[in-house]
Amino acid sequence: MSAPHPSQPSRRNVLTAGAAAAATLSVAAQAVQAAPAAAAPSVSEPPVAGRSGPTPAARPRLAPLPLSAVRLLASPFLDNMRRTSAYLRFVDVDRLLHTFRRNVGLPSSAEPCGGWEAPDVQLRGHTTGHLLSALAQAHANTGDQVYADKARVLVAALAQCQAASPGAGFHDGYLSAFPESVFDSLEAGGKPWAPYYTLHKIMAGLLDQYTLSGNGQAMTVLLGMAAWADARTAPLPYERMQSVLKVEFGGMNDVLTRLHLLSGDPAHLRTARRFDHEELYAPLAAGRDELAGRHANTEIAKIVGAPYSYEATGDRRYLDIARTFWRTVVEHHTYAIGGNSNLEFFGPPDEIVSRLSENTCENCNSYNMLKLGRQLFLHEPSRTAYMDHYEWTLYNQMLGEQDPDSEHGFVTYYTGLWAGSHRQPKGGLGAAPGSYSGDYDNFSCDHGTGLETHTKFADTIYFQSADALYVNLFIPSEADWRPHGATGRVTIRQHAVSGDTVRITVAEGGGRFALKVRIPGWLADGPGRARVRVAGHPYTGRVEPGSHLTLDRRWRAGDTVELTLPREPVWRPAPDNPQVRSVSYGPLVLAGTHGPTELTTIPEIRPESLRPVRGADGVFTAEADGGAVTLRPFHQVHHENYSVYWAVAPRPGRERDIARYPLDEGAGTTSFDTTRTFAPAALTAGASWTADGPDGPGGRSAVALDGAGGHVALAPALTAGLSELTVSMWVRVDVLVNSARVFDLGYHKDTYLFLTPRTGAGRARAALKIAGMEAEDVVDAAAPLPAGRWTHVALTLGDGTGILYVDGAEAGRNPAMAASPLLLGTTTHNYLGRSQNPTHPYLTGAVAGFRLHNRALAPADVAALATA
Repeated sequence: MSAPHPSQPSRRNVLTAGAAAAATLSVAAQAVQAAPAAAAPSVSEPPVAGRSGPTPAARPRLAPLPLSAVRLLASPFLDNMRRTSAYLRFVDVDRLLHTFRRNVGLPSSAEPCGGWEAPDVQLRGHTTGHLLSALAQAHANTGDQVYADKARVLVAALAQCQAASPGAGFHDGYLSAFPESVFDSLEAGGKPWAPYYTLHKIMAGLLDQYTLSGNGQAMTVLLGMAAWADARTAPLPYERMQSVLKVEFGGMNDVLTRLHLLSGDPAHLRTARRFDHEELYAPLAAGRDELAGRHANTEIAKIVGAPYSYEATGDRRYLDIARTFWRTVVEHHTYAIGGNSNLEFFGPPDEIVSRLSENTCENCNSYNMLKLGRQLFLHEPSRTAYMDHYEWTLYNQMLGEQDPDSEHGFVTYYTGLWAGSHRQPKGGLGAAPGSYSGDYDNFSCDHGTGLETHTKFADTIYFQSADALYVNLFIPSEADWRPHGATGRVTIRQHAVSGDTVRITVAEGGGRFALKVRIPGWLADGPGRARVRVAGHPYTGRVEPGSHLTLDRRWRAGDTVELTLPREPVWRPAPDNPQVRSVSYGPLVLAGTHGPTELTTIPEIRPESLRPVRGADGVFTAEADGGAVTLRPFHQVHHENYSVYWAVAPRPGRERDIARYPLDEGAGTTSFDTTRTFAPAALTAGASWTADGPDGPGGRSAVALDGAGGHVALAPALTAGLSELTVSMWVRVDVLVNSARVFDLGYHKDTYLFLTPRTGAGRARAALKIAGMEAEDVVDAAAPLPAGRWTHVALTLGDGTGILYVDGAEAGRNPAMAASPLLLGTTTHNYLGRSQNPTHPYLTGAVAGFRLHNRALAPADVAALATA
């Protein structure tokens, strides 16, 4: 029998339904514990040693205030929500339903959508799920019936498609815009484009419709989909299911576990646990960061459900996995604005500036990271870092992803952070002229998550416990709350008094309760201290950044809390290059604005020149690359080029060799830096000692390289903090092959400083490149390096000029280098005889006498090195 659903749910009905759903979630684990013994595990479930049945649930310590209890007041957040809500009212659901109907043989005369919802795109159908969630959120938050009415039409049509599925040859409960045969391909080892990902979006949208908007038919359809997922995955052996999970599946574990918590049905939990991907979970459970090379949003979505799995099972492994993942991503893979990934993939930990581009920080990633941090905070409210990251990312990435000039709130896909980037549509997808997306010709995943992000700003501002209200975010808003034991509701209102001060007012009601106000962690990075006034009187207790200020008292209508959070510019070094920095002002990252001017590399700024612009809150000017630049909060920068990262020149130190590896030990597998600054170099693979060094037989030894893997691995971070340098060494090239390397100092194939004996053009070349640059800075010689004899080579870089020397004489010059060696930073892979690019050949020959000097030496000094 279909679950009953109200035909015209009012705002009060919705609030009641949402509160009931929240209450059910909080006690669902008790239902699991009290339920009859579950059936024997299916063969697709992971083997668990010592399994002894259901374990007690782990309830969150806090609960969010329902969206229906919070109202946004005038602010950029409300502006963004209004634009997105306009799109929700505008979009034609029949166009989105077209592929669903055609998939099961139902008639449709609607015009097909384009972009990722086109009839020939495998991902089709995903936007419908996002739309369901956004409509539910908009209805819950505003009480406007138009959103519920539109969703009811959409859910009813989906129910019709689901009912027609068996007639189209699909199994009971199947609902999608593509045929079920896609899952046959997936289970046979194919790699179709994310079929479970799309189903997850639909299921999550249906669940949101039920819990937020009181749509009972949505639950009926969802239960059918859940039963289909159970029947589809139960017969699969564990190893086969784990193979299926290598293809992006969104948050199937998340939605199924939440459905279990809501319904108490253990079948949903059993199905959910089949989506635990051990290839990701096992390293995290052991505390290891093995994220490099993994598609970021594929992995983040798998973790979002882990806190719910902890709630449902009591197994702390899930909580540990979620904690470790959040901490690893935030502390070691996150850019200045709070987002992560470059070209959608994680890199090695702490490689940030070395992995910049116009395609950093996919917005879907942060949408999911905020969901994860929010859920963790509900369990661990003393760890305010979760909310610090939430605030930082919300302001600096999510708020700014939307085009403020678009009536329908079009959003970007990436937030690029290379110098001179600008917000733009994803390549290959449509967009309205001059904007970031479009009504019917885009439908990227970020188009979908954007519908949700900009209709739920109110869901994390306030959390509650039995006798305390947590103020997490300082967003102008009004909240209705009933403290434990109170006879009436309390209305809390907050708004900005000035740029640094927020006022929280008990607008109505009163009674004894605690306000717990987050004191942001970013305050600890500046000289200012928070100041508090309560009911007009100074607060004299301790106010510590990264904690909660607890104000437990009897409150009366009209009482206020004024919280002043002094903002100062703070320069924040990148982990892989302390000489490249971003600058923030309070929780706001500042960006330099360049209009239409294109940049070739990261500009160099003078931090001491930063000055506020009078009368313009958060706006500054500074001197960069010898000219003036305006910096403003990043979320305000649209339709022009910008820079978030800046090079900062170090103070000059005394002139010296930074590193000196003679490579003449003649025995063992290491060679020592005689400056005693860096760790020993390692002779690797086919590298060996030879007595035939630059001095000839009987002289100093050298390292022979076999061209088949042999190379020297120098210590990391050799080039850190050098705005000019000289690299010099001896090399004997026995076999000239294109693209072999004499030296290659860098991180990977997009960030490096190298010298090759010969390019495809038949000449020796030195090159410098930082990820994000369109092309290398090159210094070409007229000919290749000599073969079969020892040759002294040197490269000097400084003041925008690169000079290549061969045997002490200038062989090539580039007086217009775009990049400075300062941008290389703490290079992680420094090689002799090997390239950063694994497709390039190794050097066949020998190397000796490597030196790195902290000045660009004069020609006479280079010549002296060649004869030493």
